[in-house]
Amino acid sequence: MNVEYTGRQFDITPRIRKEVETGLAKIEKILGGNFKTKVILTVEKHRHRAEITIAPRNTALVGVAEASDMIAAIGEALDRIAQQALKYKTRWRTRKRQAKKKWAGEPPEQRVQVAVGSSEFTAVPVVVHKFPPLVRTAEAHVVKAKDSVALRPLTLEEAIKEAQFRDRDVFVFRDLQGKVMVLHRTRDGKMELIEAP
Repeated sequence: MNVEYTGRQFDITPRIRKEVETGLAKIEKILGGNFKTKVILTVEKHRHRAEITIAPRNTALVGVAEASDMIAAIGEALDRIAQQALKYKTRWRTRKRQAKKKWAGEPPEQRVQVAVGSSEFTAVPVVVHKFPPLVRTAEAHVVKAKDSVALRPLTLEEAIKEAQFRDRDVFVFRDLQGKVMVLHRTRDGKMELIEAP
Protein backbone atom coordinates (compact mmCIF):
# COMPACT_ATOMS: atom_id res chain seq x y z
CA MET A 1 0.00 0.00 0.00
CA ASN A 2 1.46 3.34 -1.07
CA VAL A 3 0.70 5.95 1.64
CA GLU A 4 2.25 9.42 1.77
CA TYR A 5 2.06 11.11 5.20
CA THR A 6 2.32 14.84 5.87
CA GLY A 7 2.18 16.32 9.37
CA ARG A 8 1.61 20.02 9.94
CA GLN A 9 2.45 20.96 13.54
CA PHE A 10 1.94 17.28 14.31
CA ASP A 11 4.33 14.34 14.72
CA ILE A 12 3.14 11.15 13.04
CA THR A 13 3.51 8.29 15.52
CA PRO A 14 3.42 4.55 14.81
CA ARG A 15 -0.01 4.38 16.49
CA ILE A 16 -1.37 6.97 14.03
CA ARG A 17 0.15 5.07 11.09
CA LYS A 18 -1.41 1.82 12.31
CA GLU A 19 -4.83 3.51 12.70
CA VAL A 20 -4.68 4.88 9.14
CA GLU A 21 -3.48 1.60 7.64
CA THR A 22 -6.19 -0.49 9.34
CA GLY A 23 -8.84 1.92 8.02
CA LEU A 24 -7.31 1.80 4.54
CA ALA A 25 -7.35 -2.01 4.65
CA LYS A 26 -11.16 -1.86 4.88
CA ILE A 27 -11.29 0.49 1.90
CA GLU A 28 -8.85 -1.75 0.04
CA LYS A 29 -11.39 -4.59 0.32
CA ILE A 30 -13.94 -2.36 -1.47
CA LEU A 31 -11.74 -0.84 -4.19
CA GLY A 32 -8.88 -3.28 -4.51
CA GLY A 33 -5.26 -2.30 -3.89
CA ASN A 34 -4.57 -0.07 -6.90
CA PHE A 35 -4.74 3.40 -5.42
CA LYS A 36 -2.42 6.04 -4.04
CA THR A 37 -3.13 7.62 -0.67
CA LYS A 38 -2.15 11.00 0.75
CA VAL A 39 -2.71 11.69 4.45
CA ILE A 40 -2.40 15.25 5.79
CA LEU A 41 -2.68 15.64 9.55
CA THR A 42 -2.88 19.17 10.95
CA VAL A 43 -3.18 20.65 14.43
CA GLU A 44 -4.51 24.22 14.81
CA LYS A 45 -5.01 25.39 18.39
CA HIS A 46 -7.15 22.59 19.89
CA ARG A 47 -8.53 21.29 16.61
CA HIS A 48 -7.13 18.14 15.04
CA ARG A 49 -7.80 17.90 11.32
CA ALA A 50 -7.33 14.82 9.13
CA GLU A 51 -7.50 15.01 5.33
CA ILE A 52 -7.19 11.70 3.50
CA THR A 53 -7.18 11.53 -0.30
CA ILE A 54 -7.43 8.30 -2.27
CA ALA A 55 -6.94 8.27 -6.05
CA PRO A 56 -8.38 5.15 -7.72
CA ARG A 57 -8.22 5.37 -11.53
CA ASN A 58 -9.45 8.78 -12.77
CA THR A 59 -11.15 10.13 -9.64
CA ALA A 60 -10.16 11.32 -6.19
CA LEU A 61 -12.03 10.39 -3.03
CA VAL A 62 -11.44 12.90 -0.25
CA GLY A 63 -12.34 12.56 3.41
CA VAL A 64 -11.89 15.59 5.67
CA ALA A 65 -12.75 15.56 9.36
CA GLU A 66 -12.10 17.72 12.41
CA ALA A 67 -12.21 16.60 16.02
CA SER A 68 -10.65 17.27 19.41
CA ASP A 69 -8.58 14.05 19.07
CA MET A 70 -6.51 12.99 16.04
CA ILE A 71 -7.63 9.34 16.23
CA ALA A 72 -11.29 10.44 16.12
CA ALA A 73 -10.61 12.77 13.18
CA ILE A 74 -8.88 9.96 11.26
CA GLY A 75 -11.80 7.60 11.97
CA GLU A 76 -14.37 10.10 10.68
CA ALA A 77 -12.32 10.84 7.55
CA LEU A 78 -11.96 7.12 6.81
CA ASP A 79 -15.72 6.60 7.30
CA ARG A 80 -16.47 9.34 4.76
CA ILE A 81 -14.05 7.82 2.27
CA ALA A 82 -15.62 4.38 2.78
CA GLN A 83 -19.06 5.82 1.89
CA GLN A 84 -17.62 7.48 -1.22
CA ALA A 85 -15.82 4.26 -2.17
CA LEU A 86 -19.06 2.26 -2.01
CA LYS A 87 -20.80 4.85 -4.22
CA TYR A 88 -17.86 4.85 -6.64
CA LYS A 89 -17.77 1.05 -6.82
CA THR A 90 -21.52 0.66 -7.46
CA ARG A 91 -21.46 3.42 -10.09
CA TRP A 92 -18.47 1.77 -11.76
CA ARG A 93 -20.23 -1.62 -11.81
CA THR A 94 -23.49 -0.31 -13.24
CA ARG A 95 -21.83 1.46 -16.13
CA LYS A 96 -21.76 -0.43 -19.40
CA ARG A 97 -18.37 -2.00 -19.72
CA GLN A 98 -18.58 -3.32 -23.27
CA ALA A 99 -16.61 -2.10 -26.23
CA LYS A 100 -18.67 -0.04 -28.62
CA LYS A 101 -18.95 -1.80 -31.95
CA LYS A 102 -19.35 0.02 -35.21
CA TRP A 103 -22.37 -1.02 -37.22
CA ALA A 104 -21.17 -3.09 -40.16
CA GLY A 105 -24.57 -3.88 -41.58
CA GLU A 106 -26.88 -6.67 -40.62
CA PRO A 107 -25.68 -10.23 -40.32
CA PRO A 108 -26.46 -12.36 -43.38
CA GLU A 109 -29.16 -14.34 -41.57
CA GLN A 110 -31.23 -11.18 -41.10
CA ARG A 111 -31.19 -10.22 -44.79
CA VAL A 112 -33.54 -11.81 -47.30
CA GLN A 113 -33.13 -11.46 -51.07
CA VAL A 114 -36.40 -11.04 -52.96
CA ALA A 115 -37.01 -10.30 -56.64
CA VAL A 116 -39.88 -7.98 -57.55
CA GLY A 117 -41.29 -7.79 -61.08
CA SER A 118 -43.95 -9.16 -63.42
CA SER A 119 -41.60 -11.53 -65.25
CA GLU A 120 -38.19 -13.06 -64.86
CA PHE A 121 -36.62 -10.48 -67.21
CA THR A 122 -38.09 -7.39 -65.54
CA ALA A 123 -37.47 -8.59 -61.97
CA VAL A 124 -35.43 -6.28 -59.74
CA PRO A 125 -33.57 -7.70 -56.72
CA VAL A 126 -34.69 -6.21 -53.39
CA VAL A 127 -33.14 -6.73 -49.95
CA VAL A 128 -35.65 -7.15 -47.13
CA HIS A 129 -34.38 -6.47 -43.61
CA LYS A 130 -35.72 -8.33 -40.60
CA PHE A 131 -35.49 -6.67 -37.23
CA PRO A 132 -35.22 -8.41 -33.87
CA PRO A 133 -38.63 -9.21 -32.35
CA LEU A 134 -37.76 -7.73 -28.94
CA VAL A 135 -36.82 -4.11 -28.55
CA ARG A 136 -34.47 -3.43 -25.67
CA THR A 137 -35.54 -0.50 -23.56
CA ALA A 138 -33.71 1.25 -20.79
CA GLU A 139 -35.00 0.90 -17.26
CA ALA A 140 -37.36 3.75 -16.42
CA HIS A 141 -36.26 6.26 -13.81
CA VAL A 142 -39.36 7.30 -11.89
CA VAL A 143 -39.45 10.54 -9.92
CA LYS A 144 -42.66 11.57 -8.20
CA ALA A 145 -43.27 15.30 -8.54
CA LYS A 146 -46.22 16.97 -6.88
CA ASP A 147 -45.42 20.30 -8.60
CA SER A 148 -46.50 18.89 -11.96
CA VAL A 149 -50.14 18.30 -10.99
CA ALA A 150 -52.79 20.95 -10.35
CA LEU A 151 -55.05 20.31 -7.37
CA ARG A 152 -58.02 22.36 -8.61
CA PRO A 153 -59.69 22.68 -12.04
CA LEU A 154 -58.02 25.26 -14.30
CA THR A 155 -58.72 26.93 -17.61
CA LEU A 156 -56.17 26.43 -20.38
CA GLU A 157 -54.68 29.91 -19.90
CA GLU A 158 -54.34 29.40 -16.15
CA ALA A 159 -52.69 26.01 -16.71
CA ILE A 160 -50.15 27.48 -19.16
CA LYS A 161 -49.28 30.27 -16.71
CA GLU A 162 -49.01 27.76 -13.84
CA ALA A 163 -46.73 25.44 -15.87
CA GLN A 164 -44.49 28.36 -16.81
CA PHE A 165 -44.46 29.65 -13.23
CA ARG A 166 -43.50 26.21 -11.86
CA ASP A 167 -41.00 25.74 -14.72
CA ARG A 168 -42.32 22.30 -15.69
CA ASP A 169 -42.07 20.60 -19.09
CA VAL A 170 -45.07 18.38 -18.30
CA PHE A 171 -48.09 19.68 -16.37
CA VAL A 172 -51.27 17.67 -15.63
CA PHE A 173 -54.55 19.39 -14.78
CA ARG A 174 -58.36 19.05 -15.05
CA ASP A 175 -60.34 21.56 -17.09
CA LEU A 176 -63.59 23.09 -15.85
CA GLN A 177 -65.61 20.15 -17.28
CA GLY A 178 -63.48 17.61 -15.37
CA LYS A 179 -61.46 16.22 -18.31
CA VAL A 180 -57.81 15.33 -17.64
CA MET A 181 -55.46 17.45 -19.76
CA VAL A 182 -51.68 17.33 -20.11
CA LEU A 183 -49.52 20.28 -21.16
CA HIS A 184 -46.19 19.32 -22.67
CA ARG A 185 -43.37 21.74 -23.58
CA THR A 186 -41.56 20.65 -26.75
CA ARG A 187 -37.86 21.14 -27.35
CA ASP A 188 -38.47 24.29 -29.38
CA GLY A 189 -40.32 25.86 -26.42
CA LYS A 190 -43.90 25.49 -27.69
CA MET A 191 -46.62 24.07 -25.44
CA GLU A 192 -48.67 21.08 -26.65
CA LEU A 193 -52.05 20.16 -25.19
CA ILE A 194 -52.90 16.47 -24.82
CA GLU A 195 -56.45 15.46 -23.90
CA ALA A 196 -56.73 12.21 -21.96
CA PRO A 197 -59.66 10.00 -23.06
